[in-house]
Amino acid sequence: MAVVDISEELKSLSSTMGSIEAVLDLDALRGDIAVLEEQAAAPSLWDDPEAAQKITSKLSHLQAEVRKAEALRGRIDDLEVLFELAEAEGDADAHAEAEAELESVRKALDEMEVRTLLSGEYDAREALVTIRAEAGGVDAADFAERLQRMYLRWAERHNYKTEVYETAYAEEAGIKSTTFAVEVPYAYGTLSVEQGTHRLVRVSPFDNQGRRQTSFAGVEVLPVVEQTDHVEIDESDLRVDVYRSSGPGGQGVNTTDSAVRLTHLPTGIVVSCQNERSQIQNKASAMNVLQAKLLERRRQEEQARMNALKGDGGNSWGNQMRSYVLHPYQMVKDLRTEFEMGNPEAVFNGEIDGFIEAGIRWRKQSEK
Repeated sequence: MAVVDISEELKSLSSTMGSIEAVLDLDALRGDIAVLEEQAAAPSLWDDPEAAQKITSKLSHLQAEVRKAEALRGRIDDLEVLFELAEAEGDADAHAEAEAELESVRKALDEMEVRTLLSGEYDAREALVTIRAEAGGVDAADFAERLQRMYLRWAERHNYKTEVYETAYAEEAGIKSTTFAVEVPYAYGTLSVEQGTHRLVRVSPFDNQGRRQTSFAGVEVLPVVEQTDHVEIDESDLRVDVYRSSGPGGQGVNTTDSAVRLTHLPTGIVVSCQNERSQIQNKASAMNVLQAKLLERRRQEEQARMNALKGDGGNSWGNQMRSYVLHPYQMVKDLRTEFEMGNPEAVFNGEIDGFIEAGIRWRKQSEK
């Protein structure tokens, strides 16, 4: 690459970074960090462990976001020096290192730019993810479990805290359904593009004739409800059932009827929670999930009214959104964005950032 091209490239990178910094509003983030640091230093912080956890988690996230932006700005500024030194010394190895750093900075800038596209009403929230086995019998149940592992591994790779609220195990293998939280800011905006029907094509390990099977699993992503949302639930509208928590193979998690199932009678929405030892804690967690589902229902009704006013039937991007093919070839492909990877095993191990970033860009483009 010619020197003049490098100069223009670096100017372009710096300009893009400036736009990102403006959208992120780093000064405002630093102000939020100062407030949270003051709250975190209060002697009474851990009198309310749940509130304390939210404060420290948000503080950690904002600090990491500011550090990431500052570090990337520093790398962009250093690139010019790297290329100047390589050019002055005529060092091919140094020039190759500078080129590699340039490519790495481009990638990091693309990733950070995606974050600025998360500007929806609930995008900054934590996320509740529900996965259900759909058509395909035992293969679908196995697929649902693999998807659960995929998202939990993705969160683990990013050091995001997760909490599994409930998992209903299938009789032969896999799971019927699961609900878990991803407890980091912007988890909803990030993962909401994963919502829809996922399809798996493979030679079934459960078919003794070795036939190719197609199975389906549904992914639902909801924003976590906050106190400002005012989702009113009348106790008389609830049916509360308690039962014994259980794991795969019928093994008892504990010996008390601590699991809770809530049925919201006006809507028919059913949620369960069994991860806590206490029935009271399980009911509180189940209420959080129910509130999130009712909030999403309200949001969808509002969107339907807006679409009706616009004469728009809405989009159906959530259906049949990704295909995982393991036979006769290996390919995972997003049917909306055309983004694909030829290594399904890596995808199932949580390497899904490319799909998520492409989905966020696609969604933003679709909204225009």
